[in-house]
Amino acid sequence: MTSLGELDVSIATTPSAVVAFSGGVDSSLVAAASARVLGDRALAVTAVSSALATGELDGARAVAAAVGIAHRAITTDELGREGYRRNGPDRCYHCKSELYDRLAAVAAAEGYAAMFSGANVDDLGDWRPGLRAAAEHDVRHPLVETGFRKSDVRRVAAELRIPSADKPAMPCLASRLPYGAAVDPDALAQIDRAETALRALGYRDLRVRHLGHFGRVELGESDLAMIRTEADRETVVRAVTSSGFVDAEIDDQPLRSGSFTGLRPIPLSIA
Repeated sequence: MTSLGELDVSIATTPSAVVAFSGGVDSSLVAAASARVLGDRALAVTAVSSALATGELDGARAVAAAVGIAHRAITTDELGREGYRRNGPDRCYHCKSELYDRLAAVAAAEGYAAMFSGANVDDLGDWRPGLRAAAEHDVRHPLVETGFRKSDVRRVAAELRIPSADKPAMPCLASRLPYGAAVDPDALAQIDRAETALRALGYRDLRVRHLGHFGRVELGESDLAMIRTEADRETVVRAVTSSGFVDAEIDDQPLRSGSFTGLRPIPLSIA
């Protein structure tokens, strides 16, 4: 079984590090361990752009404060990259290239020796073009180096009482657009409004898939179970249509992260 001690040893091999920090459970565990091992020689950095959902920056700040790591928000411009706007299967490569370019600039200017991500072993068998961008920027993945799977991450995060230990995955808003549909600020804002409205109703694990004028709501298993009556269903649909969609439906199958891509996982390795 993986252990926190092994993660500490991995992190201790560098004198200082910048952590790519979304506030999700994976990067939160890396940030917590980095703060414990490296102290003020660790910095958590959150990228802010039109693809970041409402409330995520505040959540990241709260987690950083809870685990005791210095935190900073920087602005990234994924939409300035044509490959990202085109929204092909390699969209995440262009997004992560933008992120790591900015993090590398921070690291170089302020003397940080390494960049860390929150990738875990399970990510290696998923469709993750962003890992190629990480390799090109010499980003290290401490959770991969020490064999942490997602279940291990959540277990250790809960033991450490990290606030995001049970936080559902929250990929960027562009992941709600089907490949080939251009990424633009208006579509991202529409998705964000709809998902914010659903969270206000008490749903936590969700996606609103943007299909032109139509929004498809996907909910995690426990959230889907909250829809017991036709009135519940109508309330969800109304929340989405009030956000700018002409019509909406609720998928009867529980949310499965990555199912929207239609791509099979390609096993990856990280040297």
